[in-house]
Amino acid sequence: MGRGFLGRCPACNRGRLFGRFLKVVDHCESCGTEFHHHRADDLPPYLVMFVVGHIVGYGILMSETKLEVPMWVHLATWPALTLILCLALLQPMKGAVVGLQYALGMHGFGAARVKKNDEDN
Repeated sequence: MGRGFLGRCPACNRGRLFGRFLKVVDHCESCGTEFHHHRADDLPPYLVMFVVGHIVGYGILMSETKLEVPMWVHLATWPALTLILCLALLQPMKGAVVGLQYALGMHGFGAARVKKNDEDN
């Protein structure tokens, strides 16, 4: 999951996992592991909303209870921070989910790992 979170191939840690912002490459350029069968679907955005919602919600709560901040500062700060955090975390979360699927052998990764281990031996 850590390799995927960093955008690297979960199998070899050398190749790139993403060709574009959220488009997973079909196969690793370094080791040849196929990624076309991954099924990240809705889990990465859900995890991002969960994490960002807790961070921003806690920030709003603390700033409202501990500080005297004008409403215009809230309206300028929190939506911008939410957008930045969501965009910053979406690709790493998707990479971590693909890495998790690889580690657990889900959605075709199990057969790919067995095939790769047979070729290595």
